[in-house]
Amino acid sequence: MAAKDELGKKGEAIAAGYLADSGMRVVERNWRCAQGEIDIVVRDGDELVFVEVKTRSSTAFGHPLEAITSRKLARLRRLAAAWCDAHPGAHDRIRIDAVAVVAPAFGAVLIEHLKRVF
Repeated sequence: MAAKDELGKKGEAIAAGYLADSGMRVVERNWRCAQGEIDIVVRDGDELVFVEVKTRSSTAFGHPLEAITSRKLARLRRLAAAWCDAHPGAHDRIRIDAVAVVAPAFGAVLIEHLKRVF
């Protein structure tokens, strides 16, 4: 597995743990369909939350959240709709969040959680 892929998996695991520790219930991880992938789906009270995780080993080339463009947000909205279609039920309240993880090889991991990014 490439180092970039390993870092991404590590970041998603860190983000899922952080969200769970924040009181959210992880519903699904790495859900895929023809349109792409949702990193994490969680339940936060009465809201269903679709979480995009961006991980970097440093901020030398920019903050991880800088990688979330308007095009990426539009894709996340389509993916959220596809997930809801594939999982019938009450999905009255949904939101899209982003979690940035900076995970250096040595030192403290930094986590930033932005709610309602669209």
